[in-house]
Amino acid sequence: MIDVLPQIVEAVEGRVEVFLDGGVRRGTDVLKALALGARAVFVGRPILWGLAYEGDRGVSDVLEMLREELRLAMAFAGCRSLKEVDKSIVRKCGFYSRI
Repeated sequence: MIDVLPQIVEAVEGRVEVFLDGGVRRGTDVLKALALGARAVFVGRPILWGLAYEGDRGVSDVLEMLREELRLAMAFAGCRSLKEVDKSIVRKCGFYSRI
């Protein structure tokens, strides 16, 4: 899904907001999606894993883990806020996009 995100964002030319759903497992996935033009990123599967593992507490733990991973990835990319996140922080290497 993330591989075609830039083409989708370009094709809609700002007429609609683009959301990414599917394949998001880590905070770095969230950062890549935002950098490539997604307005929002859905994280349903990790939340379900947390719910299945430890109920409400598991959901809270997963959300906190994703938040912290996103914060660290942004710091490593030199971004202090989401406003600074753009496609310049992502490079495509072979099969996978890397930060």
